[in-house]
Amino acid sequence: MNKVILIGNLTKDPDLRYTPNGVAVCTFTVAVNRPRRNQQGEQETDFINIVAWQKLADNCASYLRKGRQAAIEGRMQTRSYDNKEGKRVYVTEVVAENVEFLRGPQKRDDKSGYDQDQQQHSSQGSNPFDPFGDQGKPINISDDDLPF
Repeated sequence: MNKVILIGNLTKDPDLRYTPNGVAVCTFTVAVNRPRRNQQGEQETDFINIVAWQKLADNCASYLRKGRQAAIEGRMQTRSYDNKEGKRVYVTEVVAENVEFLRGPQKRDDKSGYDQDQQQHSSQGSNPFDPFGDQGKPINISDDDLPF
């Protein structure tokens, strides 16, 4: 069985590229804290490379950003290639099969502990992550647009 489940924060914005055949591939790295502290009491973190393909790659590139927390489900893969010096390089990465976009980067106001991004969106009247964030305003939709 080869199954990996991770929850971590992106260390930088995702990198979206396309193969010569036009297939989308997105790579990013997540920082995952280990469950226990080391002997010095410090939190240790692993940095795991993630690869997503096709529509999942497009979605990751569109919705993930540095600092955002994500849950990744996939499989471990090891591959190798010859570098410019002719030496064999081995790469271990997780091939994502499912990615859940969790909360955004944590930016807390030191005085109140309130999330500054939420405060900013609330004061502007809309939150780009909330499709129903129009503060109760009616939605302009006709009966012909409804599937029932």
